[in-house]
Amino acid sequence: MNPNELKKIIASGLLSFPVTHFDSDLEFNKSAYQDHISWLSQYPAAALFAAGGTGELFSLTPSEIIEVVSAAKEVSGDMPIIAGCGYGTKMAIEIAQNAEEKGADGILLLPNYLIGGTQDGLYQHIKAVCNSVSFGVIIYNRANAVVNAQTIFRLANDCPNLVGFKDGTGDINLVREIIVKCGDRLSYIGGMPTHEMFAEAYDAMGVTTYSSAVFNFVPEMALKFYTAMRAKDKATMDHLLKDFFYPFMEIRDRAPGYAVSAIKAGVNIIGKNAGSLRPPLSDLTPEEVEMLAEIMKGYS
Repeated sequence: MNPNELKKIIASGLLSFPVTHFDSDLEFNKSAYQDHISWLSQYPAAALFAAGGTGELFSLTPSEIIEVVSAAKEVSGDMPIIAGCGYGTKMAIEIAQNAEEKGADGILLLPNYLIGGTQDGLYQHIKAVCNSVSFGVIIYNRANAVVNAQTIFRLANDCPNLVGFKDGTGDINLVREIIVKCGDRLSYIGGMPTHEMFAEAYDAMGVTTYSSAVFNFVPEMALKFYTAMRAKDKATMDHLLKDFFYPFMEIRDRAPGYAVSAIKAGVNIIGKNAGSLRPPLSDLTPEEVEMLAEIMKGYS
């Protein structure tokens, strides 16, 4: 897939990032993962991010990332697979190149490891990764890797295969400035945790798509919310926020890392055998799993 094709696809509909399935020894469970990917690929999402943040990229080795991406590509059919990518520049380049070799349709470049950097340092990092591959690159603005509007404008001019900007900062002023400066040069993706809580506000700015974590276990409901958001159907959005997303958020906010833990628990509840999370993340407690199952009734 060439970068312009990826740019159009990521702007065309809902996106999601599957969890990574582990067995009882916390090793990659390929068969369970592929069963889940096959199931998700039947729904009309625009693309899936393999080994992304909810896929525990930070807990995978570089070789495991490529194994996960390759496993997704084997069973996804026409569903585009975008690989997670991150860490320092040398490691990110290696992951990106190996993902391209294995047939991924692009990469989502997550923040570099641990430390922050200057705007010029972030520019050099992202540019080096873009220059190392020919497929499309999406950058994820969050945590210790937040580019400003001038840096992303510079990158958009200097990196033809930079096709997307995903925001996880919640900084409305910054996102709006980036959209004004870059216009239709990029596709824009909402990337806040449980982004449905922010989707209406981001849509008003021109961020017309986002990645949905709950698509992992309630795909029909996730698509219903997305469709309502695009149609400005406030009544449907308000109903789903009240009945599902606000109660879900109460569980998600109980402990650090639960934005991932609660999603994996939801996948397990529907019988897709995602297993546990690798440390330092922790699973939901049995009581919290019961609470989540109650919230999911009527939606799964």
